[in-house]
Amino acid sequence: MSIFTEQQAKAILDKVLALSKADECTATLGGSVNGNIRFALNNISTSGVVSDASLAVQVAFGKRVGTASINEFDDAALERVVRRAEDLARLAPENPEFMPAIGRQTYRPSPTFSESTAAIDPAFRAQVAANSILPCREAGVIAAGFLEDGQGFVATANSNGNFGYQRTTNFDFTCTVRTEDGRGSGWVGRNLKDAADFKADQDVRIAMRKATGSAEAKALEPGKYTVILEPAAAAGLISFMMNFFDARSADEGRSFLSKKGGGNKLGEQVYDPRVNMYADPWHPDAPVLPWDQEGMPRERMAIIENGKVANLDYSRFWAQKQGKTAKATPGNLLMSGGEKSTAELVRGTQRGILVTRTWYIRMVDPQTVLLTGLTRDGTFYIENGQIKHPVKNFRFNESPVIMLNNIEELGKPVRVAGDESSFVMMIPPMKLRDFTFTSLSDAV
Repeated sequence: MSIFTEQQAKAILDKVLALSKADECTATLGGSVNGNIRFALNNISTSGVVSDASLAVQVAFGKRVGTASINEFDDAALERVVRRAEDLARLAPENPEFMPAIGRQTYRPSPTFSESTAAIDPAFRAQVAANSILPCREAGVIAAGFLEDGQGFVATANSNGNFGYQRTTNFDFTCTVRTEDGRGSGWVGRNLKDAADFKADQDVRIAMRKATGSAEAKALEPGKYTVILEPAAAAGLISFMMNFFDARSADEGRSFLSKKGGGNKLGEQVYDPRVNMYADPWHPDAPVLPWDQEGMPRERMAIIENGKVANLDYSRFWAQKQGKTAKATPGNLLMSGGEKSTAELVRGTQRGILVTRTWYIRMVDPQTVLLTGLTRDGTFYIENGQIKHPVKNFRFNESPVIMLNNIEELGKPVRVAGDESSFVMMIPPMKLRDFTFTSLSDAV
């Protein structure tokens, strides 16, 4: 059994706290049941279910901290994990940046649980695979994809009387379609709260159109172009940038948000005034846990407001050192935009390039957040409001900071997941000027 009720979870955590002889104790219990199905070459290759639960215990003697974990929950196992954490704490050096466990908090539940997603069974997964594979077989193209869904819970408690419990679900689908000769590739991805909103047969046809439409790609000279980034293409760059919203990094001169002479750019105009980003654990389409890893209660919080830096991430230690108020680390990133779809942005573009996906994004210069990466799975030249022809993939060198100062228009935000980000995101398609492509790529 890996899904515990609130009562069951609290009973286990209460036992752990009672067993501890340390100055303080924090325990986190979590479990999940995740199902998946994988297909490639127009055939199902794997399918399965993974069920797991684990308990992490952190204790402190003064400023000496020890942590241990276990996936057994009988009384003897609970005592073992507590004693192991205590033994490790006694051996550990003092942590000069130690912060005591938080006091009792009040958490407002967020809508992270979906009945339709929790109800997914093997038949549902098989039907998703069939709805993805069959249209591709009929059209003579090749599909490969992965669906992962699940439900779970997280519970946290500490010796100061704090307790929280939350049920969760997750749904992630990706599908890549290629032409038989390998010259055309298209991709679609869906990260959803409710499985009831998912239509595999409709989504896979998007990838099919991109694949067949990109087969006769033409070379285009590298340079600066007006681009339209689909939300999935923009998400990777923007989520990378958010790694630098740490107040300590900025204060210590290690971030693009550092000020010459010391301090940070909190409150300063860094982006186009149309850029607004915020976090909200209760957002109906992109909810997240109502607390962060330290148990701090999350709240709706502006991150960028009319292009100005509204909030930075202050850890409890750094907030205390700087005389600031610590706030919970956001779990989602919500960017405001307009009402237009990607297709409508294309229709309003005289000349430009449509980028449907970015890939293999890596850092070049942390002081400017200059990133490099590749376009992938369908890149197209736009002329007079229409897609004229596919173009070969590019390597780009671009900073999302500069990118968000070169906005021409923002579309309607949609939920997306970054390839290398833990954020749940709502990102609009965006039309940008002077996006820098440095070279051509032979990758398809």
